[in-house]
Amino acid sequence: METRARIAWNLRHHRSAQKLTQEDLAVDAQVDRTVISDLEREKYNISIDLLDRLAEALSIDISQFFSEPPPGDRPQPMKAGRKPKV
Repeated sequence: METRARIAWNLRHHRSAQKLTQEDLAVDAQVDRTVISDLEREKYNISIDLLDRLAEALSIDISQFFSEPPPGDRPQPMKAGRKPKV
């Protein structure tokens, strides 16, 4: 697995595990939501600074973005659409 694909997989895995939307993570990492989407689709080349901000927003160590995922394991998709306002 290439590095960009590994980062994309791990980003989505950790975001999904914490039940965060792309928008919530983007706000916490101070980037636009489309950046998160592009990263998860391997369309964007990430900087070290952004990796640091994402790791901090997810409360993980930056090294976790580089771990090899188990074969055939994929993060569960989240429900589409916005959550209703309370």
